[in-house]
Order: sequence, then C-alpha cells, then structure tokens
Amino acid sequence: MRLQEKVQRIKVVIFDVDGVLSDGKITYDVHGVEYKSFNVRDGHRIKLLQRAGYRTGIITGRQSPIVGHRARELEMTMVYQGAIDKLVVYEELKSTHGLCDEQIAYMGDDIIDIPVLRRVGLSACVPEAPDEVRREVDMITRNRGGDGAAAEFIEFILREAGHWPGLMERYQR
Repeated sequence: MRLQEKVQRIKVVIFDVDGVLSDGKITYDVHGVEYKSFNVRDGHRIKLLQRAGYRTGIITGRQSPIVGHRARELEMTMVYQGAIDKLVVYEELKSTHGLCDEQIAYMGDDIIDIPVLRRVGLSACVPEAPDEVRREVDMITRNRGGDGAAAEFIEFILREAGHWPGLMERYQR
C-alpha cells in the first residue's frame, strides 16, 4: 500500500516519549527530581493535529509526572505510562477506543517499540534509532528525537492528508 493511502486512513497519532518527544536523556537533580525537555514545535504540531480532527496520545515505558503534565498541557487524550509491554497497551488502546491498526500512526525510537511499529497503519522513527527499528518503519525523520522529529512526522501526515493548507490559513492573516 502506498504511503499516501496509509495516511488517509489515520485517525489517531501516538508517540513514544523518551527519544521521540524528548531527546532521550533523563536528568536528575541532587534531590532525585527528574527533568526532561520537550520541543515547542512538536507541541504546536500536536495541537495542529487535534485541530484537524485527529486524536493524540502517548505510550511510554517509563512513569513520569513530567510526561503527565506535558500530555495534559497538550490535551492528549490517550496517555499510557509504565507500559513495559507496549503491544499489550496498544491492544488495550485499540479496544478501549474502538480502533483498528490502519487508523493508528505510531512513532518510536527503540527496540521496545518494534511490536507496535509492525502493527500500526503508519509508522515512523527518529534517525538515531537502531537499525532493527529503522528496518520496520514507513518513515525515518531527518530531525532527531526531541529536536522536531515529531513535528516533522505530523507535518508529513497533515500535508499528505490535505489538511496543511487549511491549517495554515490562520497564520496567513
């Protein structure tokens, strides 16, 4: 199936966090407080996805209050943290929301993401992902995780689905 045909079926876009929405580094201060950095362009593009009618979410293997905060800030409705087996969580997400594989896009960066990347209708990874991951995806972004990779994937979806010109009208005033 052609990539544009895959894009036309997508209704939900799900992201891994560490290495996709962040650069994959986990920083702790002397008190054990965790810090992550998120790219503002990724966040804005997630909002554009939502404006275009897509639902958005996260499946991450770690549990972090920072991730919960960022997901709430972006009004992401499907947030699964502590997903040791991402495929089990993915199947739960599909069942809970009445979705099929072809309606879901997923972006990951590591071997834990492979089972989900193999199932979804449209898959992507960052350029620094291991070869095992890179071989499984429809798209490898030019931008690195935490540095606009999610924004690049989102823009691709929105452009291929024909939503981009309409979304850009509000910025052309």
